[in-house]
Amino acid sequence: MNAILHHMDLETRILIVDDDPGIRTLMSSFLDKHGYRTDTAGDPVEMRELLARRRYDLIVLDVMMPREDGLSALRELQRQDGPPVIMLSAVGTDVDRIVGLELGAEDYLAKPCNPRELLARIRTVLRRRRAEPADRAAMSRADGDYRFAGWRMNVNVRTLNDPGGNLVLLSDGEFRLLRAFVEHPRRVLTRDQLLDFARGEESEHYDRAIDVQVSRLRRKLGGQGGQDLIRTVRNEGYMFAPVVER
Repeated sequence: MNAILHHMDLETRILIVDDDPGIRTLMSSFLDKHGYRTDTAGDPVEMRELLARRRYDLIVLDVMMPREDGLSALRELQRQDGPPVIMLSAVGTDVDRIVGLELGAEDYLAKPCNPRELLARIRTVLRRRRAEPADRAAMSRADGDYRFAGWRMNVNVRTLNDPGGNLVLLSDGEFRLLRAFVEHPRRVLTRDQLLDFARGEESEHYDRAIDVQVSRLRRKLGGQGGQDLIRTVRNEGYMFAPVVER
């Protein structure tokens, strides 16, 4: 089993983007020793040059860089459906973490971080990504359509249409969260339950991360009464209010 995992790691390429050459070397050497293939970039400009030539399975992206900050680079990666991103920041406040997660980062670590903790977070994100095709295969064995309050969601082809038939684009995290709601309608779900349903049992349990995702999802649904679809239950969690039909 260890040999299989090691082989999978050797096939995994990670891009480290940080303006500090010492940090780049430290992280790259550590991940190389644990079986990953790594490249490094000093800023988002170099990152884009490497992305144009090679496919990466994950990007470790620093926030504070001189020519362009990591958050603007993250926005572009999300627009282009780029690889999953783990953010690093020397300013490890809750606000920074929430902004990074809200923009679509898979995880967030404050600098200086222990290389072993970074390795653990990388493995968690990659495991979650590898499990998704199996999840989709399991979903395809059932009818993938869900209907609620005029909306239509298909979990097989990962689409959401509003009551007017217009396609509504959701990020991967938003889609998984909505799927958790439609599969457990009219039932109060705690933040921990939503984290388990939407991101997997090995995700980091940040209550505010779910609050951010719910807020983003509400905005996407907001034009058609989405604020009323997801109700906040004080001191308990959230409830998906409409009747869901399959």
